[in-house]
Amino acid sequence: MTYSIVARDAATGELGVAVQSQAFNTGAVVPWARPGVGAVATQSFTDPRYGWQGLELLAAGRAPRDALDELVASDDLRELRQVALLDAQGRTAQHTGAACVPRAGGAAGDGWAAQGNMLAAEAWHAMGAAFEATEGTLAERLMAALDAAEAEGGDWRGRGGAGIVVVPAQGEPWEHVIDLRVEDGDDSLVELRRLLQQAETYRDAHRAERRAEAGRSGGLPETYVTWLELLDAASEGDVERGRTVLAELEKQNPGWRDLARSLSKHPESPPLAAILGE
Repeated sequence: MTYSIVARDAATGELGVAVQSQAFNTGAVVPWARPGVGAVATQSFTDPRYGWQGLELLAAGRAPRDALDELVASDDLRELRQVALLDAQGRTAQHTGAACVPRAGGAAGDGWAAQGNMLAAEAWHAMGAAFEATEGTLAERLMAALDAAEAEGGDWRGRGGAGIVVVPAQGEPWEHVIDLRVEDGDDSLVELRRLLQQAETYRDAHRAERRAEAGRSGGLPETYVTWLELLDAASEGDVERGRTVLAELEKQNPGWRDLARSLSKHPESPPLAAILGE
Protein backbone atom coordinates (compact mmCIF):
# COMPACT_ATOMS: atom_id res chain seq x y z
CA MET A 1 0.00 0.00 0.00
CA THR A 2 3.07 2.14 -0.48
CA TYR A 3 5.98 2.97 -2.76
CA SER A 4 9.48 3.68 -1.50
CA ILE A 5 13.13 3.82 -2.43
CA VAL A 6 16.34 3.28 -0.46
CA ALA A 7 19.52 4.73 -1.94
CA ARG A 8 23.13 5.75 -1.44
CA ASP A 9 24.89 8.79 -2.89
CA ALA A 10 28.14 7.48 -4.33
CA ALA A 11 29.81 10.90 -4.12
CA THR A 12 29.00 11.77 -0.51
CA GLY A 13 28.23 8.39 1.02
CA GLU A 14 24.91 9.69 2.31
CA LEU A 15 22.16 7.10 2.79
CA GLY A 16 18.45 7.75 2.44
CA VAL A 17 14.87 6.55 2.16
CA ALA A 18 11.82 8.17 0.59
CA VAL A 19 8.23 6.95 0.81
CA GLN A 20 4.69 7.89 -0.15
CA SER A 21 1.44 6.11 0.60
CA GLN A 22 -2.27 6.64 1.00
CA ALA A 23 -1.70 5.57 4.60
CA PHE A 24 -1.56 8.23 7.31
CA ASN A 25 1.78 8.89 9.06
CA THR A 26 3.71 6.55 6.75
CA GLY A 27 6.88 8.63 7.03
CA ALA A 28 7.12 7.71 10.71
CA VAL A 29 7.21 3.94 10.25
CA VAL A 30 8.49 2.99 6.77
CA PRO A 31 11.91 4.75 6.52
CA TRP A 32 14.88 3.85 8.72
CA ALA A 33 18.48 4.99 8.28
CA ARG A 34 21.69 5.17 10.30
CA PRO A 35 24.91 7.00 9.39
CA GLY A 36 27.63 4.70 8.12
CA VAL A 37 25.37 1.65 8.44
CA GLY A 38 22.48 1.59 5.99
CA ALA A 39 18.85 2.30 5.20
CA VAL A 40 15.66 0.23 5.36
CA ALA A 41 12.16 0.60 3.94
CA THR A 42 9.60 -1.67 5.64
CA GLN A 43 6.04 -1.66 4.30
CA SER A 44 2.95 -3.74 3.51
CA PHE A 45 1.45 -4.55 6.92
CA THR A 46 4.46 -2.61 8.14
CA ASP A 47 6.61 -4.24 10.79
CA PRO A 48 9.09 -1.72 12.31
CA ARG A 49 11.18 -4.65 13.51
CA TYR A 50 12.67 -4.87 10.03
CA GLY A 51 13.90 -1.29 10.37
CA TRP A 52 15.32 -1.50 13.87
CA GLN A 53 16.76 -5.00 13.71
CA GLY A 54 17.76 -4.65 10.08
CA LEU A 55 20.03 -1.73 10.95
CA GLU A 56 21.40 -3.63 13.94
CA LEU A 57 22.33 -6.57 11.71
CA LEU A 58 23.94 -4.31 9.11
CA ALA A 59 25.89 -2.54 11.88
CA ALA A 60 27.14 -5.94 13.01
CA GLY A 61 28.59 -6.53 9.55
CA ARG A 62 25.91 -8.67 7.97
CA ALA A 63 25.38 -8.34 4.23
CA PRO A 64 21.93 -6.99 3.27
CA ARG A 65 20.84 -10.32 1.77
CA ASP A 66 21.86 -12.28 4.86
CA ALA A 67 20.27 -9.78 7.22
CA LEU A 68 17.00 -9.72 5.32
CA ASP A 69 16.85 -13.50 5.01
CA GLU A 70 17.28 -13.82 8.77
CA LEU A 71 14.51 -11.33 9.48
CA VAL A 72 12.13 -12.89 6.95
CA ALA A 73 12.76 -16.40 8.29
CA SER A 74 11.64 -15.39 11.79
CA ASP A 75 8.47 -13.60 10.60
CA ASP A 76 5.23 -15.57 10.59
CA LEU A 77 3.69 -12.93 8.31
CA ARG A 78 6.62 -12.85 5.89
CA GLU A 79 4.41 -13.39 2.84
CA LEU A 80 2.56 -10.15 3.60
CA ARG A 81 5.67 -8.00 3.97
CA GLN A 82 7.64 -5.87 1.58
CA VAL A 83 11.10 -4.76 2.66
CA ALA A 84 14.31 -3.32 1.20
CA LEU A 85 17.73 -3.09 2.86
CA LEU A 86 20.71 -1.03 1.71
CA ASP A 87 24.12 -1.00 3.37
CA ALA A 88 26.81 1.68 3.51
CA GLN A 89 28.53 0.14 0.47
CA GLY A 90 25.38 0.49 -1.62
CA ARG A 91 24.53 -3.23 -1.66
CA THR A 92 20.80 -4.00 -1.54
CA ALA A 93 18.35 -6.79 -0.82
CA GLN A 94 14.58 -6.89 -1.30
CA HIS A 95 11.65 -9.05 -0.29
CA THR A 96 8.10 -8.98 -1.60
CA GLY A 97 5.90 -11.65 -0.01
CA ALA A 98 3.76 -13.92 -2.16
CA ALA A 99 0.61 -12.79 -0.33
CA CYS A 100 1.13 -9.08 -1.04
CA VAL A 101 -1.62 -7.44 -3.06
CA PRO A 102 -1.45 -7.62 -6.87
CA ARG A 103 0.82 -5.13 -8.62
CA ALA A 104 3.56 -5.47 -6.03
CA GLY A 105 7.25 -5.78 -6.76
CA GLY A 106 10.57 -4.04 -6.90
CA ALA A 107 13.64 -3.18 -8.91
CA ALA A 108 17.23 -2.43 -7.99
CA GLY A 109 20.25 -0.78 -9.54
CA ASP A 110 23.61 0.63 -8.57
CA GLY A 111 23.15 1.90 -5.02
CA TRP A 112 19.35 1.91 -4.97
CA ALA A 113 16.31 -0.33 -4.56
CA ALA A 114 12.71 0.73 -5.26
CA GLN A 115 9.53 -1.15 -4.40
CA GLY A 116 5.80 -0.72 -4.23
CA ASN A 117 2.47 -2.42 -3.77
CA MET A 118 -1.17 -1.59 -4.44
CA LEU A 119 -0.02 0.70 -7.25
CA ALA A 120 -1.70 1.74 -10.47
CA ALA A 121 1.37 0.57 -12.44
CA GLU A 122 4.78 -0.98 -11.88
CA ALA A 123 6.09 2.38 -10.74
CA TRP A 124 9.24 1.00 -9.11
CA HIS A 125 10.96 0.92 -12.51
CA ALA A 126 10.13 4.59 -13.07
CA MET A 127 11.46 5.41 -9.60
CA GLY A 128 14.83 3.86 -10.34
CA ALA A 129 15.09 5.55 -13.73
CA ALA A 130 14.27 8.95 -12.22
CA PHE A 131 16.76 8.48 -9.40
CA GLU A 132 19.56 7.63 -11.83
CA ALA A 133 18.70 10.47 -14.23
CA THR A 134 18.36 13.25 -11.65
CA GLU A 135 21.25 15.48 -10.59
CA GLY A 136 21.46 17.16 -7.21
CA THR A 137 21.57 16.09 -3.59
CA LEU A 138 20.51 12.63 -2.51
CA ALA A 139 17.31 14.07 -1.05
CA GLU A 140 16.47 15.79 -4.34
CA ARG A 141 17.06 12.57 -6.26
CA LEU A 142 14.84 10.64 -3.84
CA MET A 143 12.14 13.28 -4.29
CA ALA A 144 12.38 12.86 -8.05
CA ALA A 145 11.83 9.13 -7.61
CA LEU A 146 8.63 9.75 -5.63
CA ASP A 147 7.37 12.16 -8.27
CA ALA A 148 8.07 9.57 -10.97
CA ALA A 149 6.03 6.94 -9.15
CA GLU A 150 3.17 9.37 -8.76
CA ALA A 151 3.33 10.20 -12.47
CA GLU A 152 2.78 6.49 -13.16
CA GLY A 153 -0.43 6.59 -11.13
CA GLY A 154 0.89 6.14 -7.61
CA ASP A 155 -1.16 4.36 -4.96
CA TRP A 156 -4.51 3.70 -6.63
CA ARG A 157 -6.37 4.58 -3.40
CA GLY A 158 -5.04 8.15 -3.45
CA ARG A 159 -2.37 10.18 -1.69
CA GLY A 160 -1.66 10.45 2.02
CA GLY A 161 1.56 10.45 4.03
CA ALA A 162 5.05 10.97 2.62
CA GLY A 163 8.56 11.36 3.96
CA ILE A 164 12.28 11.60 3.22
CA VAL A 165 15.13 10.69 5.54
CA VAL A 166 18.80 11.19 4.65
CA VAL A 167 21.74 10.53 6.98
CA PRO A 168 25.44 11.36 6.57
CA ALA A 169 28.11 8.88 5.57
CA GLN A 170 29.44 8.89 9.12
CA GLY A 171 28.04 10.09 12.42
CA GLU A 172 25.98 9.22 15.45
CA PRO A 173 22.74 7.19 15.10
CA TRP A 174 20.62 10.27 15.78
CA GLU A 175 22.24 12.50 13.16
CA HIS A 176 20.27 13.41 10.03
CA VAL A 177 20.95 15.52 6.97
CA ILE A 178 17.25 15.62 6.08
CA ASP A 179 14.31 14.30 8.12
CA LEU A 180 10.99 15.49 6.71
CA ARG A 181 7.49 14.11 6.48
CA VAL A 182 3.93 15.12 5.68
CA GLU A 183 1.42 13.10 7.64
CA ASP A 184 -1.56 13.26 5.29
CA GLY A 185 -3.22 15.09 2.43
CA ASP A 186 -3.89 14.93 -1.29
CA ASP A 187 -1.00 17.33 -1.87
CA SER A 188 1.48 15.53 0.38
CA LEU A 189 4.13 15.22 -2.33
CA VAL A 190 3.74 18.90 -3.26
CA GLU A 191 4.16 19.86 0.37
CA LEU A 192 7.08 17.48 0.86
CA ARG A 193 8.89 19.05 -2.09
CA ARG A 194 8.26 22.53 -0.67
CA LEU A 195 9.66 21.49 2.71
CA LEU A 196 12.64 19.82 1.07
CA GLN A 197 13.48 22.91 -0.96
CA GLN A 198 13.29 25.01 2.20
CA ALA A 199 15.42 22.55 4.18
CA GLU A 200 18.05 22.46 1.45
CA THR A 201 18.07 26.27 1.34
CA TYR A 202 18.62 26.56 5.11
CA ARG A 203 21.42 24.01 4.82
CA ASP A 204 23.05 25.80 1.88
CA ALA A 205 22.73 29.21 3.54
CA HIS A 206 24.55 28.12 6.66
CA ARG A 207 27.31 26.55 4.58
CA ALA A 208 27.72 29.54 2.26
CA GLU A 209 30.47 32.12 2.63
CA ARG A 210 27.81 34.82 2.47
CA ARG A 211 24.86 33.37 4.33
CA ALA A 212 22.39 36.20 3.80
CA GLU A 213 22.86 36.25 0.04
CA ALA A 214 22.24 32.50 -0.18
CA GLY A 215 19.23 32.71 2.11
CA ARG A 216 17.63 35.56 0.20
CA SER A 217 18.13 33.87 -3.17
CA GLY A 218 16.60 30.70 -1.72
CA GLY A 219 13.49 32.51 -0.51
CA LEU A 220 14.04 32.25 3.26
CA PRO A 221 11.93 34.56 5.49
CA GLU A 222 13.21 38.12 5.40
CA THR A 223 13.68 38.35 9.16
CA TYR A 224 15.84 35.26 9.08
CA VAL A 225 17.84 36.68 6.19
CA THR A 226 18.48 39.75 8.35
CA TRP A 227 19.73 37.46 11.11
CA LEU A 228 22.09 35.86 8.59
CA GLU A 229 23.32 39.36 7.69
CA LEU A 230 24.27 39.79 11.34
CA LEU A 231 26.24 36.55 11.27
CA ASP A 232 27.94 37.60 8.03
CA ALA A 233 28.95 40.94 9.56
CA ALA A 234 30.38 39.18 12.62
CA SER A 235 32.32 36.71 10.47
CA GLU A 236 33.79 39.57 8.43
CA GLY A 237 34.64 41.65 11.51
CA ASP A 238 32.36 44.49 10.36
CA VAL A 239 31.27 45.75 13.77
CA GLU A 240 29.55 48.92 12.55
CA ARG A 241 27.41 47.08 10.05
CA GLY A 242 26.70 44.35 12.58
CA ARG A 243 25.40 46.86 15.13
CA THR A 244 23.16 48.43 12.49
CA VAL A 245 21.69 45.04 11.60
CA LEU A 246 21.26 44.08 15.26
CA ALA A 247 19.42 47.35 15.93
CA GLU A 248 17.11 46.58 13.01
CA LEU A 249 16.37 43.16 14.48
CA GLU A 250 15.77 44.60 17.96
CA LYS A 251 13.13 46.96 16.55
CA GLN A 252 11.19 43.86 15.54
CA ASN A 253 11.75 42.09 18.85
CA PRO A 254 14.25 42.65 21.68
CA GLY A 255 14.65 38.89 21.90
CA TRP A 256 17.07 38.96 18.96
CA ARG A 257 19.77 40.48 21.19
CA ASP A 258 19.24 37.69 23.70
CA LEU A 259 19.62 35.15 20.88
CA ALA A 260 22.82 36.81 19.67
CA ARG A 261 24.18 36.88 23.23
CA SER A 262 23.44 33.20 23.70
CA LEU A 263 24.92 32.24 20.33
CA SER A 264 28.10 34.18 21.09
CA LYS A 265 28.88 31.64 23.83
CA HIS A 266 28.86 28.72 21.38
CA PRO A 267 32.37 27.62 20.34
CA GLU A 268 31.42 27.61 16.64
CA SER A 269 29.77 31.04 16.70
CA PRO A 270 31.09 33.92 14.60
CA PRO A 271 32.62 36.65 16.85
CA LEU A 272 29.55 38.54 18.05
CA ALA A 273 30.97 40.02 21.26
CA ALA A 274 32.25 43.23 19.65
CA ILE A 275 28.90 43.81 17.94
CA LEU A 276 27.02 43.24 21.19
CA GLY A 277 29.39 45.65 22.98
CA GLU A 278 28.92 43.82 26.24
